[in-house]
Amino acid sequence: MSLAYAECPLDIRESLAAQYFVDAIRDEDTQHSTRLMDVKDLKSALAYSMKYETARTVSKTSKHVRSLEVEDDSKKKEDKFESLFNRLEKLLNNCITEKKNATRRNPNVTCRQCNRKGH
Repeated sequence: MSLAYAECPLDIRESLAAQYFVDAIRDEDTQHSTRLMDVKDLKSALAYSMKYETARTVSKTSKHVRSLEVEDDSKKKEDKFESLFNRLEKLLNNCITEKKNATRRNPNVTCRQCNRKGH
């Protein structure tokens, strides 16, 4: 701006820089809101547009946040966790024993009785 408008006073250059900045904002809502603030310099235009985008982002994400119920009964939590842990352990043990018991078949082996491969 200093080189392009060297003959203009500083306050006019600052105002032009702020206008060009607002024009360059891609998001229409942010651009419109910043334009309505009628900022006079580049620094305040940047600060306002960043605050606006931050507030808008926070308000979008806060709609999807659900409240969390807090249980006071820690014994129930421990019992639920223990039960879940036991179920998972049984399931894991079943999977391990099934894998051990499963016969491994090679698809390239030919049966001696029927001369077919894979069984």
